[in-house]
Amino acid sequence: MFDQVAARYDLTNMAMTFGLDALWREATTRAVAPKPGERILDLAAGTAKSSASLTRTGAQVVAADFSPGMLAEGKRHFGDIRNLEFVQADAMDLPFADGEFDAVTMSYGLRNVNLPRVAIGELLRVTKPGGRLVINEFSTPPNPVFRGLYRFYNDQVLPRVARLVGSNGEAYDYLNESIQAWPDQPTLAAWIREAGWTDVAYRNLTFGIVALHRGTKPSA
Repeated sequence: MFDQVAARYDLTNMAMTFGLDALWREATTRAVAPKPGERILDLAAGTAKSSASLTRTGAQVVAADFSPGMLAEGKRHFGDIRNLEFVQADAMDLPFADGEFDAVTMSYGLRNVNLPRVAIGELLRVTKPGGRLVINEFSTPPNPVFRGLYRFYNDQVLPRVARLVGSNGEAYDYLNESIQAWPDQPTLAAWIREAGWTDVAYRNLTFGIVALHRGTKPSA
């Protein structure tokens, strides 16, 4: 499914979010706070726009995704960035060594993993002690009025925009269903804490349409 939507994925996201995806990506980059020389894993990197953003400070970034079609699109756009590499990877069984990364991040991909808590544990395994986690994921707006408007948009407007702009309308029906089925912010924070991350916190973006979750791997 993701291979099929890769070519128009970025355009469709921009249309469906009215350009907010760029603001959310920038907020995620600031939360990761990449430093020169650090090694950072961007899991579920998709077309690698988020990965390219992380390379600006000189960090070495690995764009990892389960979809070869997405990675191919990423290479087409960003393959000339020297400190960016592309790896096909299963989030539940990452092909990386223990403690390999200074920071790990994942945007809008965790809810697509069959066992998301296993993926959170894998992210912990490949992070260095003291390393950072940032997960940006669609979430639950806490305000009931806004939540109702948001659900109306997802049910009635988003599918029409996706069919108009995107290459696979059924894929974006799945997107809507996966957002509705995804747990709220406190539940995801609890999953992260249970996996072994410390200093777990989250911050809502755009009234809670998405939320940035953070954590730190214990030093000892």
